[in-house]
Amino acid sequence: MRRVGVLGGMGPEATILIMQKILAGVRATDDADHIPLIIDQNPQVPSRIQHLIEGTGEDPGPVLASMARRLVAGGAEALAMPCNTAHHYAPSIRAAVTVPFLDMVELSVAHAEALAGQNTSVGILASPAVRKVGLFDVQLSKLGLTGLYASDEPAMLAAIRQIKAKGPQPEARQVLKAASDHLLARGAVVQMIACTEFSLIADAVAEGATTFDTLDLLVQAILSFAA
Repeated sequence: MRRVGVLGGMGPEATILIMQKILAGVRATDDADHIPLIIDQNPQVPSRIQHLIEGTGEDPGPVLASMARRLVAGGAEALAMPCNTAHHYAPSIRAAVTVPFLDMVELSVAHAEALAGQNTSVGILASPAVRKVGLFDVQLSKLGLTGLYASDEPAMLAAIRQIKAKGPQPEARQVLKAASDHLLARGAVVQMIACTEFSLIADAVAEGATTFDTLDLLVQAILSFAA
């Protein structure tokens, strides 16, 4: 099997979650059947929120590039990063190494098109930073799709921060459910969980919405690459 390196720590629970999902995705009868991973669990990556939303923080790009080089030096044959917002810095990662970068944004846009078809909207349940930098929007627009975002961005950001600080909480679930309900009412039947903090509460969505978790698509890409 080919070894995959994970740029983790954004947040730490999301990195643990992707490892659990990878383990669950393998039909194993022995330890040797599982996928070899190298995990860089680095919670000290500069805050994406501070850099992109508040405009006060350090650029995470150089730190992510350094992590990528470290993982490849350790034997990683491809890289994955379980953080949607951090994919804004994917060019820094790609420039630092020559191994494939399994891109969660590209995977998610393709999946959204398959579910939604063309000329329709897709709900994006994410950090406000994702909307601000247009992380999904350019690729969605090329396919005739429009991304719709939660209207109460302060509540979404507060929920993400609460999950980072305390783990999944009822208040965060309520915020995600309200956002999903609102997007559904605006016509976004297909919705993506596009924050790996929200992946920890991915079932807290509107009844009647067709939802998928971007993290699950990254897991499938890792399984396919490594096999």
